[in-house]
Amino acid sequence: MLRIPGKGDLAKAFRYGLSCWPSFELFLGDGRVGIDDNTAERVMRPISIGRKNWLFAGSDSGGETLSRAMSLVETAKMNGLYPQAWLAEILDRIHNHMTNPLNEPLPWNWTPMN
Repeated sequence: MLRIPGKGDLAKAFRYGLSCWPSFELFLGDGRVGIDDNTAERVMRPISIGRKNWLFAGSDSGGETLSRAMSLVETAKMNGLYPQAWLAEILDRIHNHMTNPLNEPLPWNWTPMN
């Protein structure tokens, strides 16, 4: 029986592969599961790029405001909306909006006015 050194790079690679085995079996057994997380990484890219820009937001509260706005934009995108149109209409409607149905303007409940 051939053996490889336990602390070598090849042994580390084998250990890594074996630790990922349950995920690999899930990928093979369910065609809906992607082998990589490129979609999630593409969604997060604007946030990580924005993080560098938020350093220059002027103040802590400016950075917090910017991060809230980015959260709204990304949530609108995740719900299949064009963020600029959604925000424009929400800001236009908000002065007449009652506080009781507060969930109506949220991206997952939004219906555009025509």
